[in-house]
Amino acid sequence: MQFLFGGLLLLYILALIGLGLFGIHKYVLILRHIKYSKNPMEIPNKPEAWPAVLVQLPVYNEKYVLKRLIKSVVRQDYPKEKLHIQVLDDSTDDTKLLARRLVRVLRRKGVRIEHVVRRNRIGFKAGALDYGLKKSDEQFIAIFDADFVPQPDFLKKTLPYIITKNEIGMVQARWGHLNVNYSLLTKLQSCFLDAHFLIEHFTRFRSGKFFNFNGTAGVWRRQAINDAGGWQHDTLTEDLDLSYRSQLAGWKFMFLPDVVAPAELPVDMNSYKSQQHRWAKGSVQTAIKLLPILLKSGLPLSVRLEAFLHLTSNFSYLLMAIPAFLLIPMLNMQMMFSIKWTIIPYLIMFFAATLSVMIYYGYTIKLQYKKLWPHLLYIPALMGLGIGLSVNNGKAVLEALAGIQTDFLRTPKFNIESRTDSWRRKKYQSRVSRIHIIELLMALYFSAGMSYFLYNEFYSSIPFFVLFQFGYYYIAFSSFGQRLRSQHNKH
Repeated sequence: MQFLFGGLLLLYILALIGLGLFGIHKYVLILRHIKYSKNPMEIPNKPEAWPAVLVQLPVYNEKYVLKRLIKSVVRQDYPKEKLHIQVLDDSTDDTKLLARRLVRVLRRKGVRIEHVVRRNRIGFKAGALDYGLKKSDEQFIAIFDADFVPQPDFLKKTLPYIITKNEIGMVQARWGHLNVNYSLLTKLQSCFLDAHFLIEHFTRFRSGKFFNFNGTAGVWRRQAINDAGGWQHDTLTEDLDLSYRSQLAGWKFMFLPDVVAPAELPVDMNSYKSQQHRWAKGSVQTAIKLLPILLKSGLPLSVRLEAFLHLTSNFSYLLMAIPAFLLIPMLNMQMMFSIKWTIIPYLIMFFAATLSVMIYYGYTIKLQYKKLWPHLLYIPALMGLGIGLSVNNGKAVLEALAGIQTDFLRTPKFNIESRTDSWRRKKYQSRVSRIHIIELLMALYFSAGMSYFLYNEFYSSIPFFVLFQFGYYYIAFSSFGQRLRSQHNKH
């Protein structure tokens, strides 16, 4: 029995140390941001003649947002004769008919736009983008997913950076949020994404580290794609994969925090979990594929270390699941023995992991909203959602490590921009896994644990139990409720 407890304790401590290291990295990112934000980036002059640009719009069953997307791209303030638009349509429903009709109408108005249809969906989004490139010759390529609504000045704001500097292979804009106030879920998502762009992307770019194209709202130089070996579909994050291969080939990337491309956030929990599962699994697949090459490269140690932390960041979900499951037996051991010998390591882990997350998202909120109140109130919910995702994303990490292949599952979009818009009776529904059962069991597990420690007057543990319960109950009930509604709508 002592051997078992010793093994569990070692596993628990190792997981906490791993989480602590990722937490310390958040402090580093904040300090870098403070350092580099003091020096504004130079804005290049506009070119005397604008180059020809290919705009690729990869779509798959997007009947609710297709018109909005095409309309925003056609409205680009750019010389009409220099703009070539491809609707890369892999749809299997009436989206294809809608796209064909919209393209036909726009072509009659003099817009250079094509409806590009493949015979199959080999390679999914990566395959569609590659197929479109082979049917064009423009040297600069802008890409927008179906849920994006780029502003009319997007191309004129981004292209000067890549045109005037020959070493730049890709320029990434920041994502905005069309429906941030729709629900608690969209508000929490927006904060996660704002941190990703405003802190991670900004500091990695300004400090000369690798960062990635996010699959949309960016402009590529064709040569940077070609030198990297082109689009490949052996991972679920083809954008991350191509980004790292391109930078390994010597190309530099730029991030423009002041250029914002609004997009629609997923409004139902199952769609969000599916998206997060794909991103987590794809990033680990990319790490397995490219980290051996990257770590053996002659790049500076700081670049390789940051790339390692970036590509392995989703392991934090797997690490989070371990102490979550072991929290109750570990706290019980503390009660059985003495709390004195464990309080110091707990304080260290609090400052390294928990507090770092709170400060990190607090700093993000201040950057985005210029004030903390009342947005600061969302931080506990942010932490709870991160905990709740640990089962879903931890599963994704394990699948990637085991080499389990899955299809690219798109995130449904419903043209949701205000609270009055509804998605529940619309056609597309996310594929629902049964993982919410495990999430509900975890929530019940923590409810039982909190009752036990309340009974034994071990009150210092209660805040952790409340946080874990919120995360797992919120994820589980949202998933289960939306699954029931989708089944009801089918009937």
